[in-house]
Amino acid sequence: MTGKSNPFSSLITSPPCNLQRSLLTISALTLITFTYLSLKSLHFPLQYSSPDLSVTRQVESLEEFTDIYHSPEVFRLNYEEMEKNFKVFIYPDGDPNTFYQTPRKLTGKYASEGFFFQNIRESHFRTDNPDEAHLFFIPISCHKMRGKGTSYENMTVIVDNYVQSLIMKYPYWNRTLGADHFFVTCHDVGVRATEGVPFLVKNSIRVVCSPSYDVGFIPHKDVALPQVLQPFALPAGGNDIENRTTLGFWAGHRNSKIRVILARVWENDTELDISNNRINRATGPLVYQKRFYRTKFCICPGGSQVNSARITDSIHYGCIPVILSNYYDLPFNDILNWERFAVILKESDVYRLKYILKEIPDEEFVLLHNNLVKVQKHFQWNTPPLRYDAFHMVMYDLWLRHHVIKY
Repeated sequence: MTGKSNPFSSLITSPPCNLQRSLLTISALTLITFTYLSLKSLHFPLQYSSPDLSVTRQVESLEEFTDIYHSPEVFRLNYEEMEKNFKVFIYPDGDPNTFYQTPRKLTGKYASEGFFFQNIRESHFRTDNPDEAHLFFIPISCHKMRGKGTSYENMTVIVDNYVQSLIMKYPYWNRTLGADHFFVTCHDVGVRATEGVPFLVKNSIRVVCSPSYDVGFIPHKDVALPQVLQPFALPAGGNDIENRTTLGFWAGHRNSKIRVILARVWENDTELDISNNRINRATGPLVYQKRFYRTKFCICPGGSQVNSARITDSIHYGCIPVILSNYYDLPFNDILNWERFAVILKESDVYRLKYILKEIPDEEFVLLHNNLVKVQKHFQWNTPPLRYDAFHMVMYDLWLRHHVIKY
């Protein structure tokens, strides 16, 4: 038979040793090819970036997404998808003196509620077309109601009537029984007032500042809103480790059991700076805030509620927050690995507090501090909002929750 030879004929006619050699060659080539393709695939995630993202943003993303996140690459890709696609419809109905207005101020420890109301209206996430919305925002400001002297009972009636009117007027609540609806409240009265409307609490997404497991907070449904005392009185703490000579610091009112114990056990200690009362302003300007700059670990026990603005103060001023709580679902806990930049303790650990902190090696403290500086941007409100700030982190948490809603 003439013509081109069969390239595999040698495998058929050669002795067994030649056959083995040929098989080994083919296996080696296959392994090399597979290895090359596997290494090349490591660059694929960049191809999923938004088409309008610059090379600079891509490089920046790779540098800033570190192990402070549970899944850095997943967060990066999902965040970019959220920026491109997420849409929220804000209900326009209701008394303009009660609903659909920014709460009465953007300062103080409940400023997070006000900033969110303002940010959502300024952001590109807002849509006027409910048919393209992923979620529906119920703009209830119980903080604003409280400013008008409304009682808890009347707040509950107002909220109930308002939500019922939305259910009657629009078809969207009934599609999921409110599972794709959310409301935001940071003030304690907002939590109490809305708790009087069981179907709202049970079905919709609650974005609240007091997410305690023992008061009905549902982690996979609800969102922990950081309580931020803005504007911050002093700049953010950064590369100032050498100035932090005090082991631990806390000053505040004894309005909870854990705070009473903390003060009683440690207020006379020489290594922990524990004050039974708030620092008197008469002692000097911003004395309280300046203590954060000089301290390694800032103690954050819950007060009348499990949450505390002291946590975000600590983060801003570069002092490692020490969370003393049994039930607190920390803000962005499903995104951020808090153990990388904070110390998480049970309330029963208060008796060994100083010894636990002293056992933390210097190199671990430096790592915690460096990571803390990286997360500061996530606990800052801005107007207009900025990428990765507190507003966008809340929106990302909402984006994650909308994926489980099917209709």
